[in-house]
Amino acid sequence: MGKVKDIELRGHADSVDQLCWDPKHADLIATASGDKTVRLWDARSGKCSQQAELSGENINITYKPDGTHIAVGNRDDELTILDVRKFKPIHRRKFGYEVNEIAWNMTGEMFFLTTGNGTVEVLTYPSLRPLDTVVAHTAGCYCIAIDPMGRYFAVGSADSLVSLWDISEMLCVRTFTKLEWPVRTISFSHTGDYIASASEDLFIDISNVHTGRTVHQIPCRAAMNSVEWNPKYNLLAYAGDDKNKYQADEGVFRIYGFENA
Repeated sequence: MGKVKDIELRGHADSVDQLCWDPKHADLIATASGDKTVRLWDARSGKCSQQAELSGENINITYKPDGTHIAVGNRDDELTILDVRKFKPIHRRKFGYEVNEIAWNMTGEMFFLTTGNGTVEVLTYPSLRPLDTVVAHTAGCYCIAIDPMGRYFAVGSADSLVSLWDISEMLCVRTFTKLEWPVRTISFSHTGDYIASASEDLFIDISNVHTGRTVHQIPCRAAMNSVEWNPKYNLLAYAGDDKNKYQADEGVFRIYGFENA
């Protein structure tokens, strides 16, 4: 085994609130920031290759599984769909309720919104018409992840729980209870066997999806905003509220699991 390597990607002028890997290019990563920009990066060189200026402070970002579209949510509950090739907005929609994290299912036909009401709103895509409402938690739902194998989706809530749902039945299969603070971010590994979750607890929990047991914990220096497994390898990118020596947001994210060749 080589050594674990951490790399840092700098350029945003404010906190990086969320990130996601390009599902079709394992070296590319997209970030959403409070500086109103969305940026595309090369994880090997650490360079920013594309950026788009949007209307508000971006807090959520996700790729359509075929890699053609990116959805971005901002603090004003507005959803923007970007065409990845042109890196330009093609659709905007404002919602009348608190919209938190967003996700497509693996086929790209369903679009999920987590809400401050404890529900998951399921919409058809691309029409964004309501399809179903899943009452998932007693407190607000903050984050959602889709199992790459298409069997499950997982929801993280303000009640500190992560719930695992059968996507075809829309039924809860199990809950993960390791965190003590509201769950800010969750992600499935590329095989769908592991789920990473994080919060203001100073560790990232990695659990086995099938048994519910913790297999590893990554210590953190600050509350985490985003964890995201690479679509091809067991690499976990994570970004949080790390501060520099002047107590300003560092605007940095890290990748856990790189090995030196």
